[in-house]
This record gives sequence, structure tokens and C-alpha cells, in this order.
Amino acid sequence: MERNQMQMHRQIATIRKSLFDQGYLDEQFVQLEELQDNSNPNFVEEVVTLFYRDSARFLYNLDQALEKRPLDFSRLDSLMHQFKGSSSSIGAKKVKIECTHFRDYCNARNTEGCKRTFQHVKKEYTTLKKKLEAYFQMSRQAGPIETACRPR
Repeated sequence: MERNQMQMHRQIATIRKSLFDQGYLDEQFVQLEELQDNSNPNFVEEVVTLFYRDSARFLYNLDQALEKRPLDFSRLDSLMHQFKGSSSSIGAKKVKIECTHFRDYCNARNTEGCKRTFQHVKKEYTTLKKKLEAYFQMSRQAGPIETACRPR
């Protein structure tokens, strides 16, 4: 492996480690990575891409539900429960934590708490999306790590 590519792989490892150290990702992301192999080298990126595509619908529905009066806390809780499950499936730790806070406010029937926490959910979601996009882009540029020796 050439020196430049090795440097890039070290940078990728550093970015990945920081995502865990800063609490953006949890063990579930590692479990996804363990499912990735040579036959499906982009598995994790594909799963995360599907998560972000589906999440747009959840966030839109939550946003719409928060505009209705009176608030339907049961519907809000149900929507956030689904979004939390999706977030958990990719290991989005900070997003999942904010979803839990939102659901607590739903249970308390606290309108302002729900509105405020929904902004936190969207912020963590957007931050993680940007970080993972950069991580996957760099991973694609670096290419796979070659472990086998080339025949001579």
C-alpha cells in the first residue's frame, strides 16, 4: 500500500474513533461493520444511506404533528419511538438520547419541552449526517485495505 493511502487510512481510523469518543456512535455501528465483507464492501454506508432517506419522512411527520393544536402526544410519542428505533439500528447514540428526552416530554405532556427537544434531535441528526458523509467519502477515496500479497 502506498504511503499516501496508508496516511488516508490512518485519518479514517482517527475520524471513526472520534465519532465513538464524542458519543455520536455506539456498539450497534460496530455490529453493522462486522456484517460488511468483500462481497458487500459498502454495506454500512448503504444501511446509513437508507436510514437518512427514511428519516426525512419521520422528521417531516414529527414537524407536522408539532404544528397541530392541540398536540397529539400519543402520535408524537409513536412517531419518535419509530425514529428512535431507526436511529438505534445504525448506532446513532446522541440522536437516540435526544429521542428518549423527547418521549419523556411527550409522557409529561410538555409542549415546550417537545418543541425544544425536537430541535436538539434535528441538530444531532444533522451533525451526525455531516460527519458520516465525510467519513464515508474519505473511505471511498482511500479504497479498501489490501491484506493479501500480490502475486509476482
